[in-house]
Amino acid sequence: MRIALFSDIHANYPALEAVLHNMSERKPDATYCLGDLVGYNRWPNQVVNAIRAHRIPTIAGNYDFGIGRSSNDCGCAYKTDEEKAMGAISIARTNQLIGDDEREYLRTLPAHLNVEFQLNDDKLNLLLVHGSPRKINEYLFEDRNEKSMIRILEGANADILCFGHTHKPYHRVFTYERDGRPAFRHAINLGSVGKPKDGDPRACYVMLTITDATSVHDEKSIQTEFVRVEYDVERAARGVEEVDMPAYYAEALRTAH
Repeated sequence: MRIALFSDIHANYPALEAVLHNMSERKPDATYCLGDLVGYNRWPNQVVNAIRAHRIPTIAGNYDFGIGRSSNDCGCAYKTDEEKAMGAISIARTNQLIGDDEREYLRTLPAHLNVEFQLNDDKLNLLLVHGSPRKINEYLFEDRNEKSMIRILEGANADILCFGHTHKPYHRVFTYERDGRPAFRHAINLGSVGKPKDGDPRACYVMLTITDATSVHDEKSIQTEFVRVEYDVERAARGVEEVDMPAYYAEALRTAH
């Protein structure tokens, strides 16, 4: 089974179009979106309606949660006063742009999705969250302490934890003991479709492959591919500028920082 997973579109409709087209060519068996459909660009309604038109199961990101409730707080961890000021402009403009129907959709999105597989007389739990199982806006960066990550995975009973929010893709594997044998838990950050921060401006999503031979005891039986998709970055950057959002967000798209 091939599962396409993506996150953090942030109203970047050109990037989402390119990713959906790429997925249609690769024909995954299932597709899930892990939230943050809106914010930082001019196309929140187009993104929401594309997700709905394709009937993609979706969870709420922290930005979706805020906009769904007409809040002026996106739950973002801005570090400086300048970042906070720019963020305030972004959420204010997004609240102005979003339609009533689209806002209602965001408000009703679930927090988590849990998909349980039963393979080889063994259960395999795939947990989909936005930030972490504990909090919608918790950042799970790649350099997070291993013991902390293991506690989070164990506490959520997740064999495979997929998440976004940091906009930086990675795959980490943790070893533990199950039924007296070595077993493995996987933490997979999907990166970002519409606002990458890893120095690569291409849209990013994950293709996860699970087979009838997949087992928690076989690390290599779970395959993760990070797919990068070219799109019209300049069109997306101009979209930021055309709705009077801070030019910083346009430049961030061009440089993926």
